[in-house]
Amino acid sequence: MKLVVLVDNNTLIDRYYYGEPAVCYYIEDGNNRLLLDVGYSDIFIKNAELLSIDLTQVDTIVLSHGHNDHTRGLKYLVNKIDLKQIKVVAHPDAFKPKIFAQQPVGAPFNAQQLTKMCSLQLSKTPINITSNITFLGEIPSLNEFEQRQQLGTIVDEQQSLTKPDYVMDDSALVYRGKEGLFIITGCSHSGICNIVEYAKQVCNEQKVAGIIGGFHLLEVSEQLHRTIEYFVENNIKLLYPCHCVSFSAKAELNSAIPIEEVGVSLTIEID
Repeated sequence: MKLVVLVDNNTLIDRYYYGEPAVCYYIEDGNNRLLLDVGYSDIFIKNAELLSIDLTQVDTIVLSHGHNDHTRGLKYLVNKIDLKQIKVVAHPDAFKPKIFAQQPVGAPFNAQQLTKMCSLQLSKTPINITSNITFLGEIPSLNEFEQRQQLGTIVDEQQSLTKPDYVMDDSALVYRGKEGLFIITGCSHSGICNIVEYAKQVCNEQKVAGIIGGFHLLEVSEQLHRTIEYFVENNIKLLYPCHCVSFSAKAELNSAIPIEEVGVSLTIEID
């Protein structure tokens, strides 16, 4: 598997690409080409062009959840390529309207609109994207120290109801490699350790080689320390925390397990 960071909060020194507080990863697995998330603006398209990545060859777009820093790029992509040949995979709640601080923070299209644009597959259960990569669907709470937190509200359009949003649509990808599982996350609102534990169950594999993505760890807290303990206990050696991981959280992680720097154009190859 080959993964290229097309969008992240950071850009790397002496590499002249665009950054924004968002996520987009380009992934190759054999003949398959996919994206996890599409960022907030059109910069994933610009960065792909600069990196000579042909987005017309993408066959699948997986959305980690429905927040606009992971989905809003779709409004630019529809004007760039024909989405009719592309499968879009997400949790059923991903395209419901989301509100935070009285502002809309959801996806630019609802599920009904997307059905007319692409092949849309919504699932709460795991889906095999390729022979080696699985979309995990809805993540169960498997660790008592990772309780879901409300982040605004979500609107059920069919019932015209607004309810607290616990980001149940938050999901991730897992790659089954020779050295174990490699987890690819967006924000980990469901808890990064919950995601890893569920990936181990789904793939029937206990060894975890590494993780890249947002861990949603913003403060030095008990949850962070328990997360570090979990990583150490599971002997996870490749850590690429980014996007929604604060500097102080990264420093604390690095004191226990050396972490890798993430920025636009970073390329990771996993056997």
